[in-house]
Amino acid sequence: MEQQKNSYQKIYDVVKQIPRGSVATYGQVAALAGNRRWARVVGYALHVNPDPEQIPCHRVVNREGRLSEAFAFGGVNRQKLLLEAEGIPVKDDCVRLEKYQWKRVAP
Repeated sequence: MEQQKNSYQKIYDVVKQIPRGSVATYGQVAALAGNRRWARVVGYALHVNPDPEQIPCHRVVNREGRLSEAFAFGGVNRQKLLLEAEGIPVKDDCVRLEKYQWKRVAP
């Protein structure tokens, strides 16, 4: 349980850094949190996000730029509204990664 807490905290620390108007993929967050294999763990962590005001999980999308159907705080429509409010257009529940993906990569 302690290890899970630590991995979730690393994930939350990365997600907090995603700038307004940008998105990151689950895999990108996983790599930046220290383990490229954690993409699914990122999803689990975001689903139980303890502080959505400070941890902007709506900025995390899949590797194709698709929104999460299981978005924890109101479903895919809520994620879309939050992203569009930040100036990120969403078409067919998808974000153009080539334009809006956060440029930070893991070392």
